[in-house]
Amino acid sequence: MFEPEDAEPRAADAPGPRRGRRLLVLLAAAVALLIVTGIVADFWTDLLWFRSVGFTRVFRTQLLTKAGLFVAFALPVAAILAANITIAYRVRPPFRPRRDTTTEELWRMFEARRRLVTTGVAAGVGLLVGWVAAGEWRVFLQWHHGVRFGVTDPQFGLDVAFYAFGYPWWRFLLGAAFTTVLLAMLVALATHHLAGGLRFEGRPRLTSAAQAHMSLLIGLFVLLKAVAYWLDRYGLAISSDGVFPGWTGLKYTQANAVLPVKAIMASIAVICAGLFFVNVVRRSWLLPGIGIGLLLFSAVLIGGIYPVLVQQFYVRPAEADREAQFIARNIAATRQAYGVQDARIQNYDAVTDVEPGQLRADADTTASVRLLDPSVVSSTYQQLQQVRGFYAFADLLDVDRYLIDGRHQDTVVAVRELNLSGLGQGQRTWVNQHLRYTHGFGFVAARGNTRNPDGKPTFVESDIPPQGKLGKYEPRIYFGEQSPEYSVVGAPPGAAPQEIDYPDDTSPTGQRNNTYRGTGGVPVGSLGRRLLFSLRFGEEKILLSSAINAESRILYIRHPRERVAKVAPWLTLDSNAYPAVVGGRIVWIIDGYTTTNGFPYSTRVTLDEATADSLTSPERQVITPREEINYIRNSVKATVDAYDGTVTLYAWDDTDPVLRTWTRAFPGTVKPRSAIPPELLAHLRYPEDLFKVQREILARYHVTDPQAFYGGQDFWRIPDDPTEGSGHRGRQPAFYLTLRMPDQPRPTFSLSTTFVPANRPNLAAFMAVDAEPGEDYGTIRVLQLPRTTAIPGPGQVQNNFNSDSRVAQIINLLRRGESDVVYGNLLTLPVGGGLLYVEPIYVKARSGTSYPLLQKVLVGFGDRIAFENTLQEALDAVFQGRAGTTTGEAPATPPGGQPASGDLNQALADARKALADAERARVAGDWAAYGEAQRRLAEAIERATAAQQGSQPSPAPTP
Repeated sequence: MFEPEDAEPRAADAPGPRRGRRLLVLLAAAVALLIVTGIVADFWTDLLWFRSVGFTRVFRTQLLTKAGLFVAFALPVAAILAANITIAYRVRPPFRPRRDTTTEELWRMFEARRRLVTTGVAAGVGLLVGWVAAGEWRVFLQWHHGVRFGVTDPQFGLDVAFYAFGYPWWRFLLGAAFTTVLLAMLVALATHHLAGGLRFEGRPRLTSAAQAHMSLLIGLFVLLKAVAYWLDRYGLAISSDGVFPGWTGLKYTQANAVLPVKAIMASIAVICAGLFFVNVVRRSWLLPGIGIGLLLFSAVLIGGIYPVLVQQFYVRPAEADREAQFIARNIAATRQAYGVQDARIQNYDAVTDVEPGQLRADADTTASVRLLDPSVVSSTYQQLQQVRGFYAFADLLDVDRYLIDGRHQDTVVAVRELNLSGLGQGQRTWVNQHLRYTHGFGFVAARGNTRNPDGKPTFVESDIPPQGKLGKYEPRIYFGEQSPEYSVVGAPPGAAPQEIDYPDDTSPTGQRNNTYRGTGGVPVGSLGRRLLFSLRFGEEKILLSSAINAESRILYIRHPRERVAKVAPWLTLDSNAYPAVVGGRIVWIIDGYTTTNGFPYSTRVTLDEATADSLTSPERQVITPREEINYIRNSVKATVDAYDGTVTLYAWDDTDPVLRTWTRAFPGTVKPRSAIPPELLAHLRYPEDLFKVQREILARYHVTDPQAFYGGQDFWRIPDDPTEGSGHRGRQPAFYLTLRMPDQPRPTFSLSTTFVPANRPNLAAFMAVDAEPGEDYGTIRVLQLPRTTAIPGPGQVQNNFNSDSRVAQIINLLRRGESDVVYGNLLTLPVGGGLLYVEPIYVKARSGTSYPLLQKVLVGFGDRIAFENTLQEALDAVFQGRAGTTTGEAPATPPGGQPASGDLNQALADARKALADAERARVAGDWAAYGEAQRRLAEAIERATAAQQGSQPSPAPTP
């Protein structure tokens, strides 16, 4: 009559497992709710962002296309899988043989929940396939809206649009069909096995109904294989066989062996598929087995061995002759696809001898030589123009041109951006980082061809508030390359400004505050939107902060390239966005490329490899760094307003069929070229990454004779960067500078590079492209040097500079004490009938707060070298005392206007004293005194060198 002592506790614990299951269900529901909420928040804030920039059509088109593809693939796949499971179940044998316990248990579970399992499997796989299909929205839109190139491939006579737009889509459809049939076969086999229609007793056995079912599915699979064989024929025009790395298109073996084999294999596959379809009725594996055997035998013998025999025993013994026709196709297609078919290549018999007045005809070019190296002077800008620690400049500055004092001049430009890492630890609160420190301030520009007497840049626009020659403009940088992830700005009229604007010694607080009045960003005053953005950024303070008001706006996705990439996801963007003052605003200019990997016969390049050089950094790499292409056009010029974030796309190459295709897919998003304002046009330039890709191509494809191309004896390569200014090794960068090529009437803002032979260090060619919008914009000119003349290449010239005894002595003196020497960019210019090398030399302190100052200039022409205080002095020294040109630099005279002393000991003593004075000034932070000491050091070194050589020194510059 009494229960055991543990009976009641067991009764009390009985609900425990149920409570555990409920807890797990609640936990899973909470996690699912969080995921769904996050997805909704990201989706809705993305929609708000697209509305704020006026590109809602892009968002809508992407969304509808993805949704349409998802449904169009998910539903048929799910239906096909469900149908095959149902068919396999309905044709199950009425009497099932005895089977193992596990299989019986699985069958009972399946039969009890057949509809649920069928729906679950079909829906799960369908959702997965639909998700993959939605990711192919770009491929679909290009196929759906594709326009003709007007160029046909030489083998099949099809327009290039078929390969660029159509072929990828048909390949995707075929792959989806293969996947669907294969999945249908798997679920059908699994169902037949559970239902008893497939037994494994010694060898697999199928019932008659199951055999008919599987014969139909296998027949469909083999029929799709026949379609694949036929489609492969066209794929040969854009595939690479590895014989010539990077090449696409048919070679001799593909055209004469593989192409007919593909047609034969397609026919055999159709026959084999027909035998399987017959087996649906006949239900014997004999004929289908013979068909599969024939298909496999043909694939090995005809598809595999025969092409290898043709290549090995017919093509390879006379490969140059056999492949000549196809090499010619590759050369023509590659030059056309990369836009270098009209490159002007001319022989240039460069002289190495010098004589007085030799540069007279090139006075304009030498006067424009850019001495300021944008890869070196960033820290100089930082020290001289940073103003406060929460401002920063880019590590690599940009080169542009401005109309200054009535003349267009090359300038090195940068913007003073906000740098939150410069805040002290106590200042890094959420309010400071997102509500108060919201923007950078100001534009800085310096002449590229001059310097101050102490080696500092000659600024034409500087300081806070901005002072200079660029006129009035909005200086605030709310959208930039270093902007915070998000900032909340704006306040009601009359409210006290809360944003830190800029330092101001006249203000009682030492700063000026500002309230954002622009139209950029998204209004975030309502509770609902604050909740959405709290979820997006994972920050509850957005929801709770009382500082956010009805007029507040949130700025996000602020990097110029990210903004352009989001509104134009079909563009590949140049790695460098550069700032310019245009129409009273600072705007970022970004070059956009349209590319494809489907141009028949054109050689492929990988963008990150083709654009890499000694200055490349991850921040300046293209957005899709591993993207392979074999066609590229600079089809779009994009701008981003630094104040309100407005994104504008302008068609630059409106004849490009890829651009025309995308503008049909996204109508109204790209403005015509005629809409580019003249003040913006003046700052557009030929893009760096395109030029780097083109020089990579022209290093080989300047050779147009198939036999010579096959031999490869005349191929070039881009030389390594011989200077130390970049901090690491790599290929020499391309340089923006103003120069005049031999066939040009006047100097032009250009982008230039050099080539050396593939296996030698001497100069092979010099290449420049007109980078300034105008009639000759984009014209590529190549000066090809005589193959028998050993003109020094960049590496050899740098070696000559370093090994020159006088140069080495001065460099050693400059490096004494706490100073170090930085080599600037080694520029090459075609002047005086030869090639002139110019390299600026900077001096900076080795420790503490330091920045490089331009102190000397190295010049080389032929075998003659000069190392002087100014470019003018160096040119005159090389060209026997009178170069015949004026660089615009002020004449250098020693203090007091007296000749410098020739006494070596006194000069060395003066140099040591100058070094000591420079170090004391550096420690004290007196940069004016530091610059003066550096000037005296350079002057003393000049006197010491002249005294040692027993000649009158070139006078040093006066402050």
